[in-house]
Amino acid sequence: MGIKRLQTSKRFSEIVIHGETVYLAGQLADDFSGDISEQTRQTLANIDRFLAEAGTDKSQLLSATIYLKDIQQDYAGMNAVWDEWMTVAAPARTTVEARLYHNDVLIEITVTAALAA
Repeated sequence: MGIKRLQTSKRFSEIVIHGETVYLAGQLADDFSGDISEQTRQTLANIDRFLAEAGTDKSQLLSATIYLKDIQQDYAGMNAVWDEWMTVAAPARTTVEARLYHNDVLIEITVTAALAA
């Protein structure tokens, strides 16, 4: 069983496929000037795009880890967008507060999914 890497740079791969499992690197918004709702929408759109490139979609999500810069301030806003996006069976999920790599980044999400059948 080989490992397939997509969107690879010297530092990391955006997508790693091993067997029937797809791992995405932590995804961010494209524009950090937006509020938590906008950054969450953009982050989820990037997840959708990379899952499609890997040959799967959000209906195959196994787990998600969500990192928020300020969980007290942003949890409800993130969840409102997540609930709108999660139109399928929800994955196992963890949400934590974390110091993110740039002060303007409000959210980062890492997911694991099964390949579409």
